[in-house]
Amino acid sequence: MTVRFAVVGTPGDRRVTLFRDAVVARGLAEPHVVPWQDVLAGREISVPEGTLLRIDSPGEDARADELLRGPGDPARAGGGAAWYASFCAGLDRVAAIPGVRLLGDVGEIKVMFDKRRCHAVLAAAGVPVPEAFEARSYDGLREEMARRGWQRVFVKPAHGSSASGVIAFQTHGSRVHAVTSAVWLDGVLCNSLQVRTVTEEAEVRRLVNVLAPGGLHVERWFPKAMTGGRAFDLRVVTVAGRPTHAVVRTSRFPMTNLHLGGARGDLDVVRRRAGLWERVLEVCAAAARCFPRSLSTGVDVMVGTDWRSVVVAEVNAFGDLLPRLGDISGHGRDTYAEQVEAVLNDHH
Repeated sequence: MTVRFAVVGTPGDRRVTLFRDAVVARGLAEPHVVPWQDVLAGREISVPEGTLLRIDSPGEDARADELLRGPGDPARAGGGAAWYASFCAGLDRVAAIPGVRLLGDVGEIKVMFDKRRCHAVLAAAGVPVPEAFEARSYDGLREEMARRGWQRVFVKPAHGSSASGVIAFQTHGSRVHAVTSAVWLDGVLCNSLQVRTVTEEAEVRRLVNVLAPGGLHVERWFPKAMTGGRAFDLRVVTVAGRPTHAVVRTSRFPMTNLHLGGARGDLDVVRRRAGLWERVLEVCAAAARCFPRSLSTGVDVMVGTDWRSVVVAEVNAFGDLLPRLGDISGHGRDTYAEQVEAVLNDHH
């Protein structure tokens, strides 16, 4: 029986290219690409019956972004609720394609793209996560922080990714301190590649209140372990429920994202700690079990300053785009080749 792959994605996107390369390297036909633009615009989608269909990120596609949340700068940080509603409608269209086998469950993808729901699912399953609450305004944020006695939190748009609109926020009496990559461009809050610090409360209020209509997930600050004078966390990719690749991300800032100036750290620093590495793998596998119909997840894991405690910050539906990710499976494959192999083994 001939195995056919297809992918819902953005033609030319690096994710699509890497997946195509992995499929072709296995001696199979190049995957058919279903553009997200076609899905979101309601165009007819034709995929041969029996195709194994991978759902990937809409990616850096300005037209897809416009279809998801309306006209505007693709770098803008707001509009998360509209983006999510359109994205979910697009996922439902993909799920309705007849005769294909989806390699990712659309319901689980929806949960992973809502930080509040994802956090609740993880917590209910006993996966360690930071304490959290929802906020709808700056005043509501401050009131709930005061009620709980918290002085340091991460304020995250419910449907954001890549640290879009994230604010590392702390208070000390009447003083405030916020770190974010969001900046104002012609009156529009946009993401940048530069992290800035804000100490004027009026500006923090403005930032939070612009993002609040899309939903805010607020997590208690989890002090992270440091290596080489920099705080770090890990991105661990799971395939078929098993951790297969990992990278340590270090930064001088609260956000460790590599595109915001974070740097790759030494994975052996974690692997050499007695008991810690086993705990990281155990927690990541537990997080992946919360999404049993998802071929792959990207689990963001934080290690505490005690070098023993481990919590999950997020689980990403499209978290496998980290080239040269450290292979911890021993198979010598990248994340995409690992997924293709898992699908073929299961398919046969």
